[in-house]
Amino acid sequence: MQFDLKKSDRKATLDAILERLEGYYDDTAKFPVSPDIDVKEIKAFINEQSLQSGGNYAAAIESVFKGLEEYAVHTPHPKYFGLFNPRPNFAGIISELIAAYYNPQLAAWSHAPFAVEVETKIIKEFANLFGYSNDKSDGVFCSGGNEANQTAVLCALNHKYPDFARDGLLGTKKRPIIFCSKEAHHSVHKAAKTAGLGYNSVIPIPVDEDLKLDAAELSIALDNCRKNNTDPLMIIGTAGTTGTGAIDDLEGISKIAKNHNIWFHVDAAYGGAAILSHTLKNQLKGIEYSNSITFDAHKWMSVPMGTSIFITSDTDILGRTFSISTQYMPKDAEKLEIKDPFSHSIQWSRRFIGLKVYLSLLFYGWDGYDDIISHQAHMGELLRKKLSQNGWTIMNNTALPVICFTDEKHGKDENFTKTILEKIYQSQKSWISIYPVKNINTFRACITNYNTAENDLDELVSELNNERKKYLK
Repeated sequence: MQFDLKKSDRKATLDAILERLEGYYDDTAKFPVSPDIDVKEIKAFINEQSLQSGGNYAAAIESVFKGLEEYAVHTPHPKYFGLFNPRPNFAGIISELIAAYYNPQLAAWSHAPFAVEVETKIIKEFANLFGYSNDKSDGVFCSGGNEANQTAVLCALNHKYPDFARDGLLGTKKRPIIFCSKEAHHSVHKAAKTAGLGYNSVIPIPVDEDLKLDAAELSIALDNCRKNNTDPLMIIGTAGTTGTGAIDDLEGISKIAKNHNIWFHVDAAYGGAAILSHTLKNQLKGIEYSNSITFDAHKWMSVPMGTSIFITSDTDILGRTFSISTQYMPKDAEKLEIKDPFSHSIQWSRRFIGLKVYLSLLFYGWDGYDDIISHQAHMGELLRKKLSQNGWTIMNNTALPVICFTDEKHGKDENFTKTILEKIYQSQKSWISIYPVKNINTFRACITNYNTAENDLDELVSELNNERKKYLK
């Protein structure tokens, strides 16, 4: 068995793959946005492929392409207006290929010093953009926002309880409590669960009219926490909620956290990229006062999935939270002023996640990202305007390109949004979702693709108008 294959076979395979990939990249808009879902058909197709002997490279590759093209929502499509799953940029794509070929192991600094230092530089750059000082910032690349938020919870625990690394929750006298908006991402609950705190340690705070965390309600909850003999652990503010794109009052929350001397984390997984846009960065005012930040580059920076960053203004906390001594890991870090990533992160074996961001910045620069993100925000404003002009009511208030809307006359009709959404999916021309806003199921459209243009917005509005007209007959 030759895992390397012959050079001629490698070249032929790569040529065929690249031709097919380039065809998809150029013609993504020609694919139906969403497939017809048939579970039995999908499972049957997968089970048809033999895993016993191998050897037929062309057939193997063809089966993968067929599966990805026929049985998936095409999130890189310019008319995918769904969750934060953008079309990946070209630099990010080739970064995955380069990282896979060289396969650096980032657990130990000495095994991949270039890769580790590249990630360190990128983290410092983002820390500066978010307002942290160079000498008071640290961070680590993560597999996603869920891992970054879990890292934040673990850091808050180790910050509040000096012996937590040794004694865990058994060393706490009171139950630690996490406060977040009712609109916060459910990875907060998952982080509480996996950290051993449990769901009941998360107190969701009601939101105000703009769907932002209500500071007055937060203050009441903090007072109640102490009366109930529980221990305030951290407050999580959200910069760009998944449902409505709301950005909490980060400056106001930071003052409350400071007054109560508890950890302030900002989940800026989506909205954090607003810091790259000259038109949007003021929306994140107050993020510089946080203790830590979650930021997903695989959302608005349009790099492939699994590219998240955890940043903190506490230079010691990651080491206190994750450091561990081993006999088998390289000891170079003990002699040098560097940190081994395995002692700085939930992960141990580490791939070169940061290359996707680094190469993208080398290709397009901060200026290029300013242009792209500002453009997408402009497309969001255009969509709001077009929807309003066609009798749709906008139900959320955000500067980010997330638009929740309904027909005010029929918003309380539960079948209205459901029926129209089913018709939109059946047409396979666009993809939007449903999100409840103030007890009304609204349509949710988000500009996730840097190639989405005004004609794509016009087509979406036209589809919605036509389906509304049919529904009312």
